[in-house]
Amino acid sequence: MRDFISERVRIVPPSGIRKFFDISATMTDVISLGIGEPDFVTPQPIIHAGIRALEAGHTHYTSNSGTVELRQAIARYIERLYGIHYDPESEILVTVGVSEALYLVMNAILDPGDEVIVPQPSFVAYAPEVTFAGGVPVVIDTFVEEEFQVTGAAVEAAVTPRTKAILIGYPNNPTGAVMSRERLLEIAAVAERHDLLVISDEIYDRLVYGVEHVHFATLPGMRPRTVVLGGFSKSHAMTGWRLGYALGPAELIAAMRKIHQYTIMSAPTVAQIAVAETLDQVEEEVERMRAEYDRRRRLMVDGFNSLGLRCFEPRGAFYAFPSVSASGLDEETFAEALLREERVAVIPGTAFGASGAGFVRACYATAYEKIEEALERIQRFMQRHG
Repeated sequence: MRDFISERVRIVPPSGIRKFFDISATMTDVISLGIGEPDFVTPQPIIHAGIRALEAGHTHYTSNSGTVELRQAIARYIERLYGIHYDPESEILVTVGVSEALYLVMNAILDPGDEVIVPQPSFVAYAPEVTFAGGVPVVIDTFVEEEFQVTGAAVEAAVTPRTKAILIGYPNNPTGAVMSRERLLEIAAVAERHDLLVISDEIYDRLVYGVEHVHFATLPGMRPRTVVLGGFSKSHAMTGWRLGYALGPAELIAAMRKIHQYTIMSAPTVAQIAVAETLDQVEEEVERMRAEYDRRRRLMVDGFNSLGLRCFEPRGAFYAFPSVSASGLDEETFAEALLREERVAVIPGTAFGASGAGFVRACYATAYEKIEEALERIQRFMQRHG
């Protein structure tokens, strides 16, 4: 029997995160700093609105674009936060999380062989989604010395005649880096100079600490050439509700909607109704969660630094990205040994790209007390290995 698996699927390796989840699932007393998921429950107003929607029988398909009420709510939300208006009718598409939005934009813009510049370390799905859509990911490295911010010069050097887009994700998973306005303006200049699209994944936009998040489309001249991906999974603790959105020029959103129509139909109805009704009511809860992440962030970063695991200060998302060089181990060996010896799960930095070598990702979206216990276990580990 012949092999029916396509070459573009075959060449993409499995997620580097999965291995450590599978190992930890067979163990007891594991403190997981591996999964990028809020430990908070979805705010009660959203839950109650979802229950009411179910009880009222709202269990059918919605418009392919998402309910008009939700698109209007998203338009108000983005305008309030960033002072930029998107037309709910033509410039907003509701998706099944940001993951679907990423899939849609890649398939909407790429022809075989088109290139997308992807700075790394980055979310594990970025380069694979380019490949699955028939494109070619062109990886460029970012470095701790520049706080893992991609530079305009690095992007410029990667541009070829086949380049179609630049894909950036800030605040960053896995590093916690936040791009300054000056660095973003460098990227904008390259995009304009070479007539490129910018895809900006801003799922962590509400989770920043002591810095400003810059919505990429607000930069001069960028709105017509930017697709912004966002959602509620991280900031509103709604990972299981699967609700995201894409913002962009009407022509691009229409192309994404066409693929969405044939692939998904519509995002979960109950989630759409719940968020549309309550998006303006849960700001205090969103801020409370952000403040608690900030408290945990300071504990974790200070803890790693005190143990000799040098960690630059993450200013966004909910991840720390410490160097493990002081242990004398590479990132893969460090993560495996820490899990087996002390029951603490972290993710090797190379799961997010080759430039993650020598680092591990640790997520502080877990209880403060668990982080304290994890740091005590890591201290014992470092006494043996550091």
